[in-house]
Amino acid sequence: MSSNEARLNELEMRVAFQDDTIQALNDIVADQQRQLEQLASMIKVVNRQVKSLDPGTSRSDGDEPPPPHY
Repeated sequence: MSSNEARLNELEMRVAFQDDTIQALNDIVADQQRQLEQLASMIKVVNRQVKSLDPGTSRSDGDEPPPPHY
């Protein structure tokens, strides 16, 4: 095998490895994007639930008598 053929084989192997790596990274990014979309959806649901809470059930500072040591 000539040195040019060896170089070509080496370059082809590197390109194949890089293609595999790029595909694996692309799969990871796509999975993370799906996870981010799911989390954003969950946050919207939680925000709606928090906003729908009855404000009468929460305690404010003025509603509670001071502790006995005051």
